[in-house]
Amino acid sequence: MTATPRQRARAQTIEDVKRIAREQLAREGSAALSLRAIARELGIVSSAVYRYVPSRDELLTMLIIDAYNSLGDAVAAAEAACPRADLAGRWRAIGVAVRTWSVTRPSEYALVYGSPVPGYHAPVERTGEPGTRVSMLVMALLADIQRDRPQVAVAGPLGGDFAVLRDFLGLAIGDDLLARGFLAFSALFGVISFELHGQYVGSLTDYEAHFTHQLDSLAVLLGV
Repeated sequence: MTATPRQRARAQTIEDVKRIAREQLAREGSAALSLRAIARELGIVSSAVYRYVPSRDELLTMLIIDAYNSLGDAVAAAEAACPRADLAGRWRAIGVAVRTWSVTRPSEYALVYGSPVPGYHAPVERTGEPGTRVSMLVMALLADIQRDRPQVAVAGPLGGDFAVLRDFLGLAIGDDLLARGFLAFSALFGVISFELHGQYVGSLTDYEAHFTHQLDSLAVLLGV
């Protein structure tokens, strides 16, 4: 069904609101996000902007969903370009795509992987699926790594957690490989966060070379 001119105008205004909001994020951070300031930049009265975005929290949710999907699209495209049998190449493609997106969109990375916004709680029913797109690609990779290899169990509460996760995902991944996957995934984002937050200043000169080295080390951890 073709959108009416009024619907197209509304959709464009919402996109303009989000564009200005992302500019605010880059300049001032998520805690300073202001619908009144956005209205001023749009040249409309502050009350008018609420016809398009009802609250700051709703705007944050929209921005978070967009950021997760933008990242998910970039990573999915990179991973899909690799042959399915090239497990190391798929892991490398995932990692490089995550870093490339993150260093080019640091304020959006900070929104979804940085400190929580004071007073805001993301609605899991809306952000959960886009927020797990990258992790689900990693889980699918782990399932392919596990194929034709013996599964190694982990005892105790951690093994119980992994059993619940395995049943939920419907993927045949052993406890030991799941644990390695959690570590690799956490390390992937940890290295990126340290880079973006300036933790390597004075210690490293080539962040990309360092990232590539650590990514290959994590591939060894995963057994590829």
